[in-house]
Amino acid sequence: MSRLREQYQNEIASAMTSKFGYKNPMEVPKLVKIVVNMGVGEAKENQKLLDSAIADMEAITGQKAVITRAKNSVANFKIREGMGIGCKTTLRGEKMYEFLDRLVNLSLPRVRDFRGVSANSFDGRGNYALGIKEQIIFPEIEYDKVDKVRGMDIIFVTTANTDEEARELLRLFGMPFAK
Repeated sequence: MSRLREQYQNEIASAMTSKFGYKNPMEVPKLVKIVVNMGVGEAKENQKLLDSAIADMEAITGQKAVITRAKNSVANFKIREGMGIGCKTTLRGEKMYEFLDRLVNLSLPRVRDFRGVSANSFDGRGNYALGIKEQIIFPEIEYDKVDKVRGMDIIFVTTANTDEEARELLRLFGMPFAK
């Protein structure tokens, strides 16, 4: 069992229970999954860009990435239905905790002028979305082999009912929220 999962089951659960007064241990919010999404708009002209984005995603998450396809055609953007326009990965279990640990302790501190992540990106149902402007903050990406700097969205899905519970859960996991 990973260090973060053990920490969750012991320290985080007791801290959440004391703060919010849960009567049943099953009420304590949990991190369900982390979805990492990378949109590659330039893939409509060059499919090789999508392949390199998938390779970057797989190196970062340690898991196979799935191509996301356009649901409908948009003539103004020159996109046809079914065309590959991005990639995503859903992390659960040990890989999810490993990725969270690497994100909080290695990658986010490498962001230039980093003052913490926004505490306002909750959706009202206990889920948190984080946008990253460049994939080179991850140590798995070799800076010399990057063909193009791409951003990505990282969504944390929790069982929390309110944003306050989810914010506290992620804070206890070490998420550096801006003051």
